[in-house]
Amino acid sequence: MAKINEYLKACIEEKASDLHLAVGKPPVLRIDGNLKPINDTILKKEDLIEIAREITDESKRKEIEDKGGCDFGFSFGNLARFRASIFKTKGTIGICLRLIPSKLFTFQELGLSDKIRQLLHSSRGLILVTGPTGSGKTTTLATMTDYINSNMDAHIITIEDPIEYYHEHKKGIVTQREVGVDVPSFSEAIIKGLRSDPDVILVGEMRDLQTIKAALLAAETGHLVFATLHTISAAQTVDRIINSFPVEEQEEVRIQLSTVILAVLSQQLLVRKSGKGRVAVFEIMVSTPSIQSLIRERKTFRITSELQTGAKYGMRPFDVSLAEFYNKGIISKEAVYEKAFDREHISSLLK
Repeated sequence: MAKINEYLKACIEEKASDLHLAVGKPPVLRIDGNLKPINDTILKKEDLIEIAREITDESKRKEIEDKGGCDFGFSFGNLARFRASIFKTKGTIGICLRLIPSKLFTFQELGLSDKIRQLLHSSRGLILVTGPTGSGKTTTLATMTDYINSNMDAHIITIEDPIEYYHEHKKGIVTQREVGVDVPSFSEAIIKGLRSDPDVILVGEMRDLQTIKAALLAAETGHLVFATLHTISAAQTVDRIINSFPVEEQEEVRIQLSTVILAVLSQQLLVRKSGKGRVAVFEIMVSTPSIQSLIRERKTFRITSELQTGAKYGMRPFDVSLAEFYNKGIISKEAVYEKAFDREHISSLLK
């Protein structure tokens, strides 16, 4: 274990987000979005096989052999947890390990308003946290889960693949279920979970139609549901959910979604101007009668303009968030123009 321990310690000490291990390359860390080798040692096929064997059990090794890869979480002593992805490549294997931050952030540290905190007191509805892979969705969901766990006597069920943050019971009860270990699928975990007297259900990923249907049903039947999607805006998120259904069902889904949606938080991580650390930039949509009408009436293309006039409800367009971070000197102009949805309009927001 000496070799992998050395790499995991380096990942923690350097505050890296990921550790990449590939044959023919030295071990590489991703730090603030950039790749940086740990040392000059070129990894051999035997090194990768040995490291994989040290962090997997028999069932995971069989999964790699049968399916070409596996994903799972594991603890590195009391220092940290990692999410592992091991996969076959060119006759050997590759390994990517993501460091799961042990620190739970506050709403203020994440840059989320009191309006979002208030929504967590809702007895039913759907809150979606969206963004590309590695944008911090899991961290945002963990913060929300911890807030409910700390402040409400609620039964929270999390359904994850794999479990990343471990939550201890506080004022609430937290039941964490891992897909492939505790339950066969996200959709089945939601349906079976409804029989376990939950108040809150966290769905790690709405990756198929059955899971989306089950999440909407749970939100509709009196539960607060959190879920993630790999979309980059509120309008795109609504369209993705509706378009997942057959055409003949979409009208009914528009009505259903408009009644249960509470908020969509779309986030991306940007490197700070200093080059040290990253910051989460949010687009926030909060459900209002006007937003609900746009969803029902197939006018999701107007959601973005609704965000611009919805500040009093806690809404915020992504480009406005970008401009605020730039005007505070936190991110660079290059980062703003690289990520902006409307490059012409954002120029008028920059000081």
